[in-house]
Amino acid sequence: VLSIKELKSISYVGHSDQLINTISVNGKGEAVSIPDIATFSFTVTETAKTVAEAQKASTERINSALKAVRASGVAEKDIQTLSYNINPHYDYQEGICANSVCRPGKSVLTGYEVSQSIQVKVRDLSKAGELFGSIGSLGVQNVNGLSFSIDDIDNVRAKARALAISDAQNKAKLLAKQLGVSIVGITSFYDSSNQPVPMMYGMGAADSISMKTAAVAPEVPAGEQKITSNVTITYEIK
Repeated sequence: VLSIKELKSISYVGHSDQLINTISVNGKGEAVSIPDIATFSFTVTETAKTVAEAQKASTERINSALKAVRASGVAEKDIQTLSYNINPHYDYQEGICANSVCRPGKSVLTGYEVSQSIQVKVRDLSKAGELFGSIGSLGVQNVNGLSFSIDDIDNVRAKARALAISDAQNKAKLLAKQLGVSIVGITSFYDSSNQPVPMMYGMGAADSISMKTAAVAPEVPAGEQKITSNVTITYEIK
């Protein structure tokens, strides 16, 4: 038996000289899937007196980290540069006063900072924890946000929506039977699906340093993610 909550509405819509009777029902569907991709990013920042020197130091450190990433089996398509920045470094020098005459302070160029951030997708989850831990021992300044997600999320969302539609259809058939009416067709459809909240593992600069002496790779269970679809279908009845 449908509850009052499940019966969303019975309405009458006027079209020129005729009335269209409608009913609206809600349907809900859930699909659960195990994440199959792990994603994290890391940043290398180097400072030197010249841009060329900073770039050289940054490139050497990045290449060392990327070598470890590729050695773990990560494909080139799953390695992406998120940002590459070159910024001047200034030190502020206080003004000097002598014989009641003060020279104003000024900013003095002392060098340049080169920073590059890389994002990595790991499709072999059995290697995600080991790789995530090993990157921190290669001198990178930050290793951020190991998170798990579903590669083909649209397929999971479609399964949830199909279940929600089926739920709504069954409710509509039962409601029409109880009301003694027939369903003519659909007049409107609305779908709202939630986004999965990925499980995150963070590691900042301080943690990166401590990872240098870590002997055991961190355990990072992927868990599971659930997609929920809520649909509202309005039917014309007679």
